[in-house]
Amino acid sequence: MREVSQPATEAIRLVDVLRALADPVRLELVQRLDRMGEDACNAIGGEIDVHQTTLSHHYRVLREAGVTWTTVQGRSRLVRLRRNDLDTLFPGLLDSVLNARRRTPDTATTSTVETP
Repeated sequence: MREVSQPATEAIRLVDVLRALADPVRLELVQRLDRMGEDACNAIGGEIDVHQTTLSHHYRVLREAGVTWTTVQGRSRLVRLRRNDLDTLFPGLLDSVLNARRRTPDTATTSTVETP
């Protein structure tokens, strides 16, 4: 198993985490990771209607901000939240963001049908 470049716990900065979580697609990915635990990048993003290269960009932003941890296994990249690190550095932040997301789903990543 090989790991990709990502920040050490002490190098994670709040401004980078908030910037990463501000995007609706990345927030959706984080919410899915929170529910699923660890999974392959393509499995987690498979239900989100964005191009694969765009998904790769979002995963990179989350990883470089210290929100996720990515491990390479063969040709797969396994991603998981860095919940323990984030909870230690910024207690309650991740839960607050995820709870707010659950209360107010974003229409950019969720399809809706309007009725007259």
